[in-house]
Parts: sequence; structure tokens; C-alpha cells
Amino acid sequence: MISVADLLVDNRIPGNYYATDAYVRSDLEMGLLENRRGDRLLALPETLIQAIYSGLEKETGQASRLVLRNCGRWWGKNFYIRFREELTEYYGTSLADMPMIEFLQCLQSCWITYGWGKIELEQTYHQRGFLIIKTWNSPFARLAPRGDRPVCHLEAGVLGAFFSQLTGKDLSCVQTTCESLGADCNRFILGLTRRVEPIEAMVESHLDHDTILQKICD
Repeated sequence: MISVADLLVDNRIPGNYYATDAYVRSDLEMGLLENRRGDRLLALPETLIQAIYSGLEKETGQASRLVLRNCGRWWGKNFYIRFREELTEYYGTSLADMPMIEFLQCLQSCWITYGWGKIELEQTYHQRGFLIIKTWNSPFARLAPRGDRPVCHLEAGVLGAFFSQLTGKDLSCVQTTCESLGADCNRFILGLTRRVEPIEAMVESHLDHDTILQKICD
């Protein structure tokens, strides 16, 4: 039988590290938003995100997709480093030794607390070498200029870099459905870069998510 003492770590019971009321702290006199480690946080207004999209589109045209994806990869790499450090310090264990369910709960809580919406990982195709990632209420989808293709290039870059750091493999991420186009959620396919690259052309050809999966898994 498990005793209360078995649940204690350093004489405390670890809770949800990313609980919003505990993770985000403010100092009104100093005008600061910080996380529970004291790292600076920024709250970005929607108009600024829209201006970034608009400015990139005006200055770089179609290359704005690549710029956003590269920015996302840089962001995702640093996001992973912070995520790993925070959880390792708080729970006293490395990410590699953390139970999968606990890792997923932390990632989902983190996503919500950062204001990025909700995230879910689907492992149906992991035996084929692909991970399906779903997000809901994404600010990247809601605020991007409307078009006829998925728009969450920044988020795709973040996810690709984050899981590359986590697994130690060169992974890429391509979005196949988008809330901006009326989809029920944003879907991303994550896998080895050389296997994911053909998906870009399929998305450009307006193939749907299920058809793309069928083609890459045959």
C-alpha cells in the first residue's frame, strides 16, 4: 500500500507546475510579468501579432512562410530548453525518466498557460514513424491573414524543433488542417524530415488530412 510519505518529494507533494495561478506572477509596481522561476514573460497584444504577419507578408511575400517557420524553430528550441529545465528542477527527474502521461499533462498545461490554446498528441501512426498533433483555439490560426492553405507556420516550426530536441532526431512538422479554413482543429504531422517533406506538396495540392496519411503510410 502506498503511504503519503511515498508521494512526497523533498517533503512536498509536487503539483501541476504550469497551473496558471502559480506559474504566472506579476509585480505591478515594477510592471513585470514573470514565471515561478523569475524568468520574464511578455503578454503580446493581438494587434502586434497581426502586424507581424502583415509586415512579413508585405516585405517577403510567400517567403513569409519560411521566415515564420524558421522563427518557430528557434523559439521551439529555446522553449524545449526552458521546459526541460523547469520540469527537471521541479519534479527532480529528467524528461527521459518521466512517465509519458505526466509529460503529456505538463505539456498540455504549459500550452494552455502560455495562451496557445489546447494541444493533444495522437499516436495512432507512431508505428509508421509519424505523430499527429492537434491544437485548438490557436492564436496563430485566428490572427493570421486568411488564405486557401494552413497558416500556422510559426507553430509548425515550434513543434518540429521541440520534438527534435526531445528525441535527438531531425524532425519536421507540416500542418494539414487549419482552423482558419474552417477545420475543427489544427492538425500537424510530425516525422523525420526526409519523410515529411513530400507532405508540403500534398498540402499545396489541397489533399485532405486522411488522404495524405494514406499516401505516406502506404
